[in-house]
Amino acid sequence: MKKIAIVGAGLVGSLQALLMAKKGYNVQVLENREDKRKAEFLGGRSINLSMSDRGWRALDTAGVSDKIREFALPMYKRCMHDLEGNLTYQPYGLNNEAIYSVSRGLLNQTLMNEADACDNIEYKFNLKCKDVDLRDNTLVMQNLDKQIETFKFDKMFACDGAFSAVRGRLQKTTGFNYQQKYLGHGYKELEIPANADGTHKLESDCLHIWPRGEFMMIALPNIDGSFTLTLFMSLTGKESFESLDSNEKISAFFQEKFSDAVPLIPELIEDFNANPVGSLVTVKCDPWHYNDDILLLGDAAHAIVPFYGQGMNAGFQDCSVFQDMYEARNGNWDGLMKDFSDAHYKNGHAIADLALYNYIEMRDKTADPDFLLRKKIESKFSKLYPDRWLPLYSQVTFSQTPYAEAVENGNRQRDIMDEVMEMENIHNVWDDSPVIDMINHLLDKQKSHA
Repeated sequence: MKKIAIVGAGLVGSLQALLMAKKGYNVQVLENREDKRKAEFLGGRSINLSMSDRGWRALDTAGVSDKIREFALPMYKRCMHDLEGNLTYQPYGLNNEAIYSVSRGLLNQTLMNEADACDNIEYKFNLKCKDVDLRDNTLVMQNLDKQIETFKFDKMFACDGAFSAVRGRLQKTTGFNYQQKYLGHGYKELEIPANADGTHKLESDCLHIWPRGEFMMIALPNIDGSFTLTLFMSLTGKESFESLDSNEKISAFFQEKFSDAVPLIPELIEDFNANPVGSLVTVKCDPWHYNDDILLLGDAAHAIVPFYGQGMNAGFQDCSVFQDMYEARNGNWDGLMKDFSDAHYKNGHAIADLALYNYIEMRDKTADPDFLLRKKIESKFSKLYPDRWLPLYSQVTFSQTPYAEAVENGNRQRDIMDEVMEMENIHNVWDDSPVIDMINHLLDKQKSHA
């Protein structure tokens, strides 16, 4: 029986551990940090997670989705807040689909507890990966006492995040491609507390967005009635985190840009000063495997910025796609890691690019009348011809379509909508049959040229 090592006890690592243990393997999970379950506060102060179809499917595969749904809050639409506090709504799905706000801490705790309950899973904490001996499949780890411990493995999954130590070792091997890019914007988290009776101060079935062009703020609901606010903006410049260097400037900025939110944030100044500015990084690499012994999963393979809500979902899908390939081969490992990497790494690149694009869309375009009209036209056509048109967002969020394929489909749709939006008087005739006829004509034209 193969011995499997998993580096990283985060979301992806714990899920992969659970899935491999259910196959009967002996699994060791090695984690750099202390056991998160011992932390006093499990909610955490990190960007809220949004669960969508890809993530739910992976959790279904592991048999834990029902437990996660107990603390997942559905969000059926975007709610955009303009400068005057006026609200505009945009449904996420075509058929009342929702994305779900989940607590990273509770999710991680649930997955770890499920995995820990398996007799063939062993968690070890406070072990920092110092090296991987690729010649004899040995992990070299350092404990809190600075002592070296070694762990042999037959197969290893690196789930140790955007700054993966395992990936760092693979970067030194021949033929490994690596790209890292920081966004010139960062984020800071704030909080809208619950009402005295535990209810939410804003609609809890929405993801709230304050789009302001070069920056934005979003709010996701928590099960305790609070909202986690996240401000995204430039690190430097005229309107930036750097420029907000006094309580007076912080207060004036929020009063000017987010006036309707200010009364909801009683600890605005305190939280703004206390909470750090987080960085946003994109990582692309290939291949995701080394020989047939080591495989990168999750952020270790494809760290992305959070603006499509797909970081966790993409990592979870790594796990479920690997399981599908394992099952299709009846448990034969020969070439499995290589074939997974070859088939899937382009999807990691694709969702990384989509996430960057969606930042521009969320901060710039969600308040743009032309953008909102495009979405209305797409939605109408898709409902009339669901077999001919599924909007890009729905392909990414509410389907299992590979990300790279979704991007290709989305590019073709964008070209069509660019032409539609050039139609004379489109803002007044968008709901008329000639617009529908035009889209069908352009789809037929694309098909004939394919």
